[in-house]
Amino acid sequence: MIGYYVHHQGRGHLHRAQSIAAHVDGPVTLLSSLPRPAAWQGPWVSLPADTTDAPRDPTARGRLHWVPQHHPGHRERMGLIAEWIRRRTPSLFVTDVSVEAAALARLMGVPVVVTAMRGDRSDAGHRLGYDLADALVAPWPAALPEPGWPDSWHRKTLYTGSISRYDGRPRPPAGDDAPGRDEVVLMFGAGGSDLPAGALHAARRATPGWSWTVLGGPQAAWTDDPWPVLCRARVVITHAGQNAVAECAAARVPALVIPQDRPHGEQHATARALDAAGLATVRATWPAAREWPALLARTAARPDRWAQWSFGDGAVRAARLLSELARTSTGRAACVPR
Repeated sequence: MIGYYVHHQGRGHLHRAQSIAAHVDGPVTLLSSLPRPAAWQGPWVSLPADTTDAPRDPTARGRLHWVPQHHPGHRERMGLIAEWIRRRTPSLFVTDVSVEAAALARLMGVPVVVTAMRGDRSDAGHRLGYDLADALVAPWPAALPEPGWPDSWHRKTLYTGSISRYDGRPRPPAGDDAPGRDEVVLMFGAGGSDLPAGALHAARRATPGWSWTVLGGPQAAWTDDPWPVLCRARVVITHAGQNAVAECAAARVPALVIPQDRPHGEQHATARALDAAGLATVRATWPAAREWPALLARTAARPDRWAQWSFGDGAVRAARLLSELARTSTGRAACVPR
């Protein structure tokens, strides 16, 4: 049995966990405070929320990330994880992502795999989580490493390339629902948006030759399956979350990436890697209205280099590692395939 902790922010962590679990040898239990998805047929442990507007010492004086004192939801959450480990004695515990869940599992003697994130992870909490992990899974290519990592992290990291629920999914045939004009798709995530007020309206007015489709965010309803829309788009505009970039890469669609502010500079770090490799058009902020016509035309004309980021089997590579570590239960770094 493998335990797999899934963070509640956005939907990317859950999509990645489900994609990987589908290829693992043996049962996988997901533990999360997210609603259980209808498509998940395996074991699921529902965790209570541990959020609060007035946390007391939530970082343990800078040593951890989220351990608010005297919070009943946090106490119950950690207790349920510990009780599940005690009862089920998993051979491996995966976190995507939580330093505290990783530390708890390792304190109980269970080998741990941590899903790595881009950005500055030099704080004490991340150093603890990455150091105690038996292996790290980095959902990006080894050719575009995150700068500043110590050698000890690199040695135990499996670089899978991006992991998307759409890897290997056939492109839908062109249908009658395709717009008559070139289509630009603006894809928001479930983790929030910092789009300036009125910016979308101004961009639409500046590009009369383009049809705009909005997925998610404050401007449109959430879309569970954006694959057909992504595949028919001439350009996709998205933030730099790992899952959003992975879905664009799986669709092999030209992308304009505008990173949003996230803890540890995660999205800005991803955007820098994409820009350095010439995989996407990157802008630090939302463009002015007058810039949009040339920007969309230039992005649409980009050569497709997404194969450098998306190998098409990232979930299979990650699952192979988890299956091997679960079988051996040694957690030796030598088990990490290259």
